Amino acid sequence: MPDNGYIALLVGVAAAITWLLRALPFAGLAPMRDSEVVKYLGIHMPLGVMVMLTIYTLRPGVTAGGIGVLWLALAVLITAGLHCWRGQALLSIVGGTAVYVVLMTWL
Repeated sequence: MPDNGYIALLVGVAAAITWLLRALPFAGLAPMRDSEVVKYLGIHMPLGVMVMLTIYTLRPGVTAGGIGVLWLALAVLITAGLHCWRGQALLSIVGGTAVYVVLMTWL
């Protein structure tokens, strides 16, 4: 079994590497704050991420087929409707999820 000094050295090296890896993005971000590319990505990236997450989330339900696709489409429409009506993400997510769960229990 390794001695305590060796274990302490390993923990220290792991902590230093972890700290450096977490600090590196912030150090690299400072010179890019005025970049046009970063500004463009800041505007358009959230929509792209949400589209990707939506596709990733809905894909298994759509490929399963059957009446579940109808329930899924209804839940998505209700979620979008709630969000357009009230503009609150939490209400939209909880409402759409609740509708989908209730509909799937009837399946």
